[in-house]
Amino acid sequence: MSVCNASKSFLFVASVMLAAPYALAQGGAIPAPQLAAVTKAPTYEVVSVKPSQPGCGGMSIGAPPGRFSARCITVWGLLFNAYEVQSLHDLPPGLPGWADSAVFDVEAKAGDDTVAAMQKLSGAEREEMRQRMLQALLADRFKLRVHYETRIQPIEQLVIAKSGPRLKPWPAGQDPRGRSWSSNQIAVRGGGTDQLAMCLSDELSRVVVDKTGLTGKYDIVLKWTPDNQQGTPDAGPTLVDAIQEQLGLKLEPTKGPVNALVVDHVEKPSED
Repeated sequence: MSVCNASKSFLFVASVMLAAPYALAQGGAIPAPQLAAVTKAPTYEVVSVKPSQPGCGGMSIGAPPGRFSARCITVWGLLFNAYEVQSLHDLPPGLPGWADSAVFDVEAKAGDDTVAAMQKLSGAEREEMRQRMLQALLADRFKLRVHYETRIQPIEQLVIAKSGPRLKPWPAGQDPRGRSWSSNQIAVRGGGTDQLAMCLSDELSRVVVDKTGLTGKYDIVLKWTPDNQQGTPDAGPTLVDAIQEQLGLKLEPTKGPVNALVVDHVEKPSED
């Protein structure tokens, strides 16, 4: 399964691991992860961080239980995978320019006991643990320190359109297949509308809050024609129109509190 186009390749492929539920609040600020819990989480026992070779090409990431492997990845790419960040288009305040340009090869492996424990977890639990382990790696090797600040920002609310939802239920008993998206398609296979909101947040470069009230798991495939291709003979609907026509949902602009990630400190790692 393809995850994203080149500009969005910070995201893990869904065939390797299930994406974490995007916990957007039904009201109030979007909750931040409990950063204090990172110190209690298992850590990778063996870690290697090296500058990538010049011309390393596109980024690649793999994360089977207890392992993390990334090639040609920036610190911003690592941070995006370790924390709840609403959009990869906007760098967190405090992140220096080199963290979005210098690329690294990262290899990390947990101990056998941790791997065995992770294999017994659900996809969502495994992803939460993987995030915490990656947070610990960033704190140790890049001296990363972050915090969240609540800010009032323009956001979009995902709500049910007047026509009613047009969502295909995910088959009961079938394992979810995660989520993926590119410049003209979003797929959420076995996830909820909260995960759809997460994908839309990145595509629109603006936080999208799930206010549908829907709690089911769905097989969502949303297709549209990008704005720069509108007017061509084969053009389909815009993203906004496709949401309503294909899913029976719509976006409503508003303002609301958002927990924004802020980088307090980060350093270039010493070479292994």
